Order: sequence, then C-alpha cells, then structure tokens
Amino acid sequence: MLQTEVTGEPLVVLKASPEDASFLREHHSHITPGYHMKKKHWITLHADGDVDKQMVDDLVTESYLLVVEKNLPRREWPVNPETFGS
Repeated sequence: MLQTEVTGEPLVVLKASPEDASFLREHHSHITPGYHMKKKHWITLHADGDVDKQMVDDLVTESYLLVVEKNLPRREWPVNPETFGS
C-alpha cells in the first residue's frame, strides 16, 4: 500500500489482480488506475469516493497478500495467505 497526497488530495494506491482492478475501475468512479504504478496491477482509491470502509479493508488485505505472495519467499511469509482472515 502506498499512501500519498497529490495536489492536496489524499490517495491510497493498492495492488489488485488485473481482473479485479479492471472491474473496480469500471464500477467505482473513485477508483482509478494506480498512480505512478503499473496500471494493470495497481489501483488508486480517492478519499472522497463511493467505497465503503469494509471494501477498503478488503482491498488493503488483498493488496498485502498479493505483495507478500509475489515478493517474499514462502518461509518468510508473516501469514499464510490461504488461511488469513479465516
């Protein structure tokens, strides 16, 4: 997760699967392609948007799990993505 501010607007940039990223951008006006990130895999949440707290929590969790799975060796994973949140 990347939290930043652009021209005074707070933004949160999260990783998402390409399919989820595309769906979210199509169905939520305040979710846009990832700011300064690879647009296929990253989304930007705008603070004044139509995304509720539970959805933000879910998106942050999913982003974390995607980054852990992709960038850390399995022996260093802080949680098991298959059972996390169960």
